[in-house]
Amino acid sequence: MAGKPKIKIVDDTELRQEIEKNTDLLGQIDLAKWAISVAKHVVPYLEKEFPDNENIANGFKVNELWQKGEATVHQVRQAGFKVHEVARECKSKTAKSAARSIGQAVGVVHMRGHAMMATDYAVKTINLAFNKDMTKVTEERKWQLHELNRYIKDDKSN
Repeated sequence: MAGKPKIKIVDDTELRQEIEKNTDLLGQIDLAKWAISVAKHVVPYLEKEFPDNENIANGFKVNELWQKGEATVHQVRQAGFKVHEVARECKSKTAKSAARSIGQAVGVVHMRGHAMMATDYAVKTINLAFNKDMTKVTEERKWQLHELNRYIKDDKSN
């Protein structure tokens, strides 16, 4: 059974439920890859405040190294904590939400549930950037689901 978001967001609940259900079809590595793609989708909302941030880049890099067996879970967690430090430094709520999405995506290595949190923070970013416009929210969820289905297809062919 699909859960509720742990953060307050205006959302397309049917699409969210479908996404959450389908995340079970991915292994840990492909789930991490998908979550990183979701987080990268909202990076532009953070870059307005923190362009080319070293901690953000390192979070992505260490997660990707873990995917190849070249980093430990501990190293990924430490990189994720640094991303959340960036979130605490953000002045705008939109940038903070985007940074939280990235931090959660990096943390999928540690816990699968972080993937849905990454998607929820991405939706929150859209809520903040577009004044809770449901059309934009649905577009984001459809994009997330399309990306997820791409990884599911790739996972099944491996």
